[in-house]
Amino acid sequence: MKILKLFPVLLFCSITMVQAQTDNGVFRMDEFRNAKKRPIIQIPGFDGYQTLKCDFHMHTVFSDGHVWPTVRVQEAWQEGLDVIAITDHVEYTPHSGDVKVDHNRAWELAKGVATQNNIVIIKGTEITRATPPGHFNAIFIGDASGYVEGRENEKDKEAVSKAVAQDAFIFWNHPGWKASQIEGSYEWIDFVDELHNEKVLNGIEVFNGFSFHKKALDWCIDNDLTVMGSSDIHNLVKHDYDLGDYIHRSMTLVFAKERTAESVREALAAGRTVAWSSKYIAGKEEHVRNLFFACVEMGSPFHSGDGKDYFELKNNSDLYFELELTSGEGTKKVTLYPRSAQVIFAAEGQQSLEYKVLTAFVKSNKNLVVNILLN
Repeated sequence: MKILKLFPVLLFCSITMVQAQTDNGVFRMDEFRNAKKRPIIQIPGFDGYQTLKCDFHMHTVFSDGHVWPTVRVQEAWQEGLDVIAITDHVEYTPHSGDVKVDHNRAWELAKGVATQNNIVIIKGTEITRATPPGHFNAIFIGDASGYVEGRENEKDKEAVSKAVAQDAFIFWNHPGWKASQIEGSYEWIDFVDELHNEKVLNGIEVFNGFSFHKKALDWCIDNDLTVMGSSDIHNLVKHDYDLGDYIHRSMTLVFAKERTAESVREALAAGRTVAWSSKYIAGKEEHVRNLFFACVEMGSPFHSGDGKDYFELKNNSDLYFELELTSGEGTKKVTLYPRSAQVIFAAEGQQSLEYKVLTAFVKSNKNLVVNILLN
């Protein structure tokens, strides 16, 4: 009995001793620490494809960026991206006095961290020619050490040819970035036409950071080139973007068979993409339409009265859609916020409503038009 009575005392003393060993006068306050969690960017796929969230244009200290390569991987994980490519400039390395010039090093540093965090990372570079012709991203490259570093115009073709020899996927970056400074630079220039005719230009950046290069969308449509969207981030993403609920960097939505580099390459080559920036999407009409109907769901009528049928229109994605009625009798304007629903009405017995999607572009001057069937 004495032993049983002593047990609580001994237990208390043991706990006190453990606390004494661990409490060294430091009180931890973890309530404001970022939780280690990966957000899910909800964008449905279609036709058996999954929608991958991709950024194929970003920089580190190994060119003119301000962050270490592993930070780009951490940011991608924290923002819910699936695929990234670090594309440091070949010809422009302003930190060379502090960071040794090595065009392969950013990839080498980032690839292990990417694998550990389930981020698909693709090797890339930015071929930085004078404007015009401007800058070109090459992804799915090999050894980057042999790329042309001189920026003389007579070496433009040679510079791009290095990427062509490695069977890279090549896209023209931000073609309108000097439109107001260099006359004639924001045009379908001869050099680009030559690359296109030789079938070595694969896409054009339509969204770059906070800019919509509207001519570029038309060029993609007219020349069957892949529509691209990128952040072109140099600083911390959180420094440039007011990240919050449903706010994301500019990116490319790739409709791929699998979440692998090989499937991404196949989808890019086939042109199965939509560019996404802010509340806007842009792409070839087929893909923009399929994406819209993968995201938006019309419910059955839940109420009828005063000659109207009432429905719930749902947005099952993180995208943002503004609709304007173009045909039929019903709700004139609808804003579908991410992961939300709106009540709309139509004239009783009406079979469909036609809307223009003001936030979805299929040409520079043309929005997606959808016919929504009423159940």
